[in-house]
Amino acid sequence: MQINPAQAHPSGFVHDMDEAALRHAQQATAQQLGLNVHFSDSLRSDGSAGPEMAVIPAGWFEMGSPSHEPGHEPSEAPLHYVQLSRAFAIGRYTITAEEWQRFRAASGWSQVRELIQAQGREPVVNIRMADALLFIDWLNSETGQLYRLPSEAEWEYAARAGTDTPFHYGDYASCREVLFKPMFPFPEKTKKRRSFFAQCGSMMWAMEVGTKPANLWGLHDMHGNVWEMTASPWQPDYQQAPSDGHSLPGRGNNKRIVVKGGSWFDPATAARSAARRSRLRDELDVNLGFRLVREI
Repeated sequence: MQINPAQAHPSGFVHDMDEAALRHAQQATAQQLGLNVHFSDSLRSDGSAGPEMAVIPAGWFEMGSPSHEPGHEPSEAPLHYVQLSRAFAIGRYTITAEEWQRFRAASGWSQVRELIQAQGREPVVNIRMADALLFIDWLNSETGQLYRLPSEAEWEYAARAGTDTPFHYGDYASCREVLFKPMFPFPEKTKKRRSFFAQCGSMMWAMEVGTKPANLWGLHDMHGNVWEMTASPWQPDYQQAPSDGHSLPGRGNNKRIVVKGGSWFDPATAARSAARRSRLRDELDVNLGFRLVREI
């Protein structure tokens, strides 16, 4: 049953928790599960570390954006309460080119040579959702754990880290915190677009992961850099959104998925926590990557 935002806040509502309480919830959850707050699983084939994950505590949050938020779109409404009934872990970073290379070497996966390819700690791009699922199957086999793509609600809950502002940094984010297209900064009265563009420069590619500051739960690049795939099928709004944040909508466009986070090629408004876009399941692009959830 979906909960109306007009009702009283449910217990465990993370927007009501201060930073100390949110950090304590994360630490206590990790301790209860016998994990470090940030951890990596070992790969069986060579003992190397898998993707670095962050423990995310269970709780409630309000998903979407109000109509007065700059950049708000109808697809981000109505605001609605969502429960994450169990803790989970999510990648501190998007999957990188060097992590992808280990999978590529082990599986023999090949890419069209003409496509632009990321390098090193840059987020892997120009891969389809089907390729990401092959990576997940390989990682599950290597670690003996259950990795998967996040639901849209899990992604937004983790990105917000207890905040209800457009960015986990607050009401405004500059190029110091977020990698977006400098010609289209987040609306702010005290800056002029031309001087802002001169200050930020012209970015023509994604940055290495972890370049920008992390949120309260230790997640980097939730705003900007590259769009991130989710497992959620696209819906035009939240009228039929489930209140269980781990579940996927029963009705949706199965040919399209929700992507979150914005990118180096998009305006700053696209990097807001609530912002969402539709992408084809078999689409690939130079500004589309993914990060993983791991069941705990």
